[in-house]
Amino acid sequence: MSAAKLKITLSLMLAGFCLLGQAALAQEDNLHRQSSVYEAPQDPLVIEKLEDWQDLKFGMIIHWGLYAVPGMIESWALCSEDWINRDSTFTYNGFKDWYWGLKDEFNPVDFDPDQWADAAEAAGMKYLVFTTKHHDGFNMFDTQQTDFKISDGPFKDNPKADVAKYVFDAFRKKDFMIGAYFSKPDWHSQYYWWSRYATADRNNNYDIRKNPWRWNKFKEFTFNQISELMHGYGDIDILWLDGGWVRPLETVNDEVRAWGARIPEWSQDIDMPKIAKMAREAQPGLIMVDRTVHGPYENYQTPEQSVPEKKIDNPWESCMTLGHAWGYVPNQNYKSVTKVVHTLVEVVAKGGSLLLGVGPTPEGLIPDEDVKRLKGIGDWLDVNGKAIYGSRTVDFYQDGDVYFTQNKKSGKKYAIKLIAEGDEIPDLISWSSEQPVDGKKVILLEGNKRLSVTENHNTFQVKIPNAVKRRIKQKEALVFEFEN
Repeated sequence: MSAAKLKITLSLMLAGFCLLGQAALAQEDNLHRQSSVYEAPQDPLVIEKLEDWQDLKFGMIIHWGLYAVPGMIESWALCSEDWINRDSTFTYNGFKDWYWGLKDEFNPVDFDPDQWADAAEAAGMKYLVFTTKHHDGFNMFDTQQTDFKISDGPFKDNPKADVAKYVFDAFRKKDFMIGAYFSKPDWHSQYYWWSRYATADRNNNYDIRKNPWRWNKFKEFTFNQISELMHGYGDIDILWLDGGWVRPLETVNDEVRAWGARIPEWSQDIDMPKIAKMAREAQPGLIMVDRTVHGPYENYQTPEQSVPEKKIDNPWESCMTLGHAWGYVPNQNYKSVTKVVHTLVEVVAKGGSLLLGVGPTPEGLIPDEDVKRLKGIGDWLDVNGKAIYGSRTVDFYQDGDVYFTQNKKSGKKYAIKLIAEGDEIPDLISWSSEQPVDGKKVILLEGNKRLSVTENHNTFQVKIPNAVKRRIKQKEALVFEFEN
């Protein structure tokens, strides 16, 4: 194929990938709901760290890999399933060869993890989850198990070629909890997608029962890579394992079947007890998040691109994108600051944390538009964070567009009134007397204004004087502190 034709073909492909990205989000929205069964950890160190994590409430997940180079959906275009669309003029094998070849182009010369950490801090975030490896198998750390890694391409001579190390260090300097995202499936590994056979879908493509040696090599490969992360990258607080179809066959249930993907007749068991034992010996108290797999290694649950309908009492986290894609794509369809603030409030009032996704450019920077919106979220939290950080749920947690939280130490409660985008601040804020106010006084956090409360027809009402309204800058949501 000539260079000109290749350029035109790739342009058409990338235009299609924007639609593919949106389809993938819709698909993943159905695939990665939180598990309906929760098994609490028994290790006292894990319980303690999980309690600390629940205080943080707001984190950043960063998807960065080969897919940033063309600005396309992460990994999924490699997968041959009905919902995946690729340019029909490109053969499947030709596409895979092109994708794997992006390794030779990925040279993020402007890589600046401090810029990432600054943006997260400005947003009011408190913990990080970084993709050390996505399903495509490309490693963003200096693994010794394969040469399919950022540190074995044109970036290898850069002082920061071991990308994950520098990302973790930059966020540690700001006292963030550190999470390592790791994909259990690896579509580049010959031990998972064996080139002897076609790659039909996301699952491994050979019968493990007939090829036990090959699967045991994959288990060894996976164990060794996770061990590298646990032993060579400083203190890790969270091991965030994705790819929930890689699991023991006996754990497959109706939730998994609802994903719509093929379920092999064999078990894709990678021996999680062995991995967990090794990981927690290296990182005592490590929170493990074996997403969508019930049991002792799913220490908190992770609904994706959604918020549960009701309050959940066990630890959980909604993972969502700031734009429409997890990684970098041009012309993102961004959520507004108001939308993110409202989502954060709802998630926290229902007992969860919000993990917000951004994708650095192929050069290694978080885009300016992401940074701007993150700063807007942080501005709201600078004023109103007392209602979010260190909070826990209350029994009566919502009355329409008013949500309630409680500080776990002080016992003070907070009423958070969401203001729809473009709406004016109302003169009167009211909520049901099911959430009573002691002393008939509340404090509006912005400006530390003490306001009177009246009770009328089973509702508490707070009148906001015009002089107070004029001084309010963070109009996404108003927060009132009170006791009861």
